[in-house]
Amino acid sequence: MYPLSEVANGSNVWIIELIDSPLKVKLLEMGMITGKKLRVLYRAPLGDPIAVDIDGYVLSLRMDEAKLVLVDQLSETT
Repeated sequence: MYPLSEVANGSNVWIIELIDSPLKVKLLEMGMITGKKLRVLYRAPLGDPIAVDIDGYVLSLRMDEAKLVLVDQLSETT
């Protein structure tokens, strides 16, 4: 389990947990729900923000937001 901010471009992961913070409700409203699968698409040239595909739409997250989302790699069969 590690933060979304550390996931490499092109990786498929699933959300394990959201760290408690004032941004937690905002992340939930954006679709960052435990158990959801997402794919890291790309990063801006300086690394911040990152773009992820979640349920077919592209979501842009600042690195401070992505650090609050704990994820794990999807297995090859998932």
